[in-house]
Amino acid sequence: MTQERKDTKYPIGIQSFEKLREENYLYVDKTPYVYDIVKDGGYYFLSRPRRFGKSLFLSTLEAYYEGRRDLFKGLALDPLTEEWEPYPVLHIDLNNGLYDSEKGLLDKLNLQLSEWERKNGLAVPPQSEEIPVSLRFGLLIEKLYERTGKKVVILVDEYDKPLLNTLDNPELNDAYRKILKSFYSNLKTQDKYIKLAFITGVARFSKVSIFSDLNNLEDISFAPEYSGICGVTSEELLTYFKEGIFELGATLGKSEEETVALLKKRYDGYHFSRTSPDIYNPFSLVNTFKREDPGSFWFESGTPTYLVTLLGKINRQFSDLAPVEMDRTELESAGLLDSNPVPVFYQSGYLTIKGYDRDVDSYLLDYPNEEVKEGFLKLYSSSR
Repeated sequence: MTQERKDTKYPIGIQSFEKLREENYLYVDKTPYVYDIVKDGGYYFLSRPRRFGKSLFLSTLEAYYEGRRDLFKGLALDPLTEEWEPYPVLHIDLNNGLYDSEKGLLDKLNLQLSEWERKNGLAVPPQSEEIPVSLRFGLLIEKLYERTGKKVVILVDEYDKPLLNTLDNPELNDAYRKILKSFYSNLKTQDKYIKLAFITGVARFSKVSIFSDLNNLEDISFAPEYSGICGVTSEELLTYFKEGIFELGATLGKSEEETVALLKKRYDGYHFSRTSPDIYNPFSLVNTFKREDPGSFWFESGTPTYLVTLLGKINRQFSDLAPVEMDRTELESAGLLDSNPVPVFYQSGYLTIKGYDRDVDSYLLDYPNEEVKEGFLKLYSSSR
């Protein structure tokens, strides 16, 4: 084992940009996308599968808006801008929470609001004062602007987790949508106090959208210029993982070309727009290099409950699931509450774009790679 290999720190499960940079973990530089986002400001929504780097990207945005230029030394963003002025940042992660009752979601939101208020030296309302979370959130944004004289940055990670966790409970799911719709309505009503908002999740929920009133929210999920914002492109693989490829090949007794071909077969093949470059699964890549073993790391890291439930309900044969063609409008607008399972599998990363027919305006969807196809077959068989 070479010295480089011994010193390489692969960021498995690390979602903090600060920790990644300060502790010298390997980092695939996504800061050019940060520059594209922050130079104009605005409101953005990004849908990507789990473990694809959404949380890390939000953490990177947070570090930028906190003025942490020291963390960006040597990265592409550093020479692109001289604006490192700190702004108030409200960053909420809805991935963790006890979403088994209406109170569970309200407790999660109130707890986050209290944390923001304390952090910014604002009064925390007594628990006896039952202030609606939407009103409390709006007042917090306004007070932060008044106190600092600067507009507020709002970052929301895994906005859809409460909804995904209650798909089998329509009544509670509907209550959650109403709560969240009111909560996020502040992104429009408090627009004059907001510099930027960036929301991530897996699902799009367009037909029952909690964002239906936010006509200022730009969905960049299918935008070609943002296809590589998460994941690892072929160019990035050869640039950042060159030594890892060499060491993995040495362990497996393969040449560099054979090793790259193996990685491509196992983990490549994702496309997030009509003209997307090939995207590798980042979670499986870093696990493979760290363990020097090309396993099924992403698939075995956990299948969402809503997918298991959906698989048990559908009547289609496995051979009919993919490849499959889908109308562009249906794929780009469908949400996880629709009866058609195909958009669900696409949004979750189990199917991906493999072709686009401009004449009929439709997508060809198929399994992205060997890891996903093999894992999906096992999951489908176990659900029968």
